[in-house]
Amino acid sequence: MATAAAQDRDAARVPVRGLTVLYDAQCSLCAHLRDWLVRQRQLVPLELMPAGSETARRRFPGIDHAATLDEITVVGDSGQVYRGTAAWIVTLWALAEHRPMAHRLSTPAGARLARGAVLAAAKWREAQSARQQGRWRRGGNAYYGAHGWTYDPAAGWTYNAPACDSGTCAPR
Repeated sequence: MATAAAQDRDAARVPVRGLTVLYDAQCSLCAHLRDWLVRQRQLVPLELMPAGSETARRRFPGIDHAATLDEITVVGDSGQVYRGTAAWIVTLWALAEHRPMAHRLSTPAGARLARGAVLAAAKWREAQSARQQGRWRRGGNAYYGAHGWTYDPAAGWTYNAPACDSGTCAPR
C-alpha cells in the first residue's frame, strides 16, 4: 500500500503509531473531509495539515509538495508515504468505525472501488476549480468544459472528444 517507503520497513517491525494527512486547504471537499475526520474516533492518531504549507515543507522536506496539492498524501510516523487510493485506505484504517471497510478496500476488488471513489472526488475537485476560474460555461443544468468533459446532474459525467475539422489535431 505504501508507495515510497524504505524496503526494510514492514508492519510487523515498524508499526504505524500516527499519520499526518496532507490536504488541500483551498478545496471545499477536502476541508469538509478534514472536518469529518476530526470528528471520528481514531485508533491511530491523525494530524491534519494543509498540503504545501510552510509547516508541511519543513516537516517533510523529501516529498513533492506540489503533488500533495493534486492528490491526497498521508505520511506515517516512521516515514511511510501513501498517495491517492492507498492514502484514503490507510486513513480509513486509522478510524475505529471504518477499519473493517479499509480492510475490504485493500483487496483487489475493493481497490478498484476505492480508486473509482478517488477518481470521482478528483473530477469533482477539477470541476469546482474550473468553475471558480471561469473555465466552465453553463447551459441548462449541465456544465461544459473545453477539454471535452460534460457534467449533467441527471446523467453524470460524459466525454465527447473535441472535433478536429482542420486535420491537424494530435492523435490520442
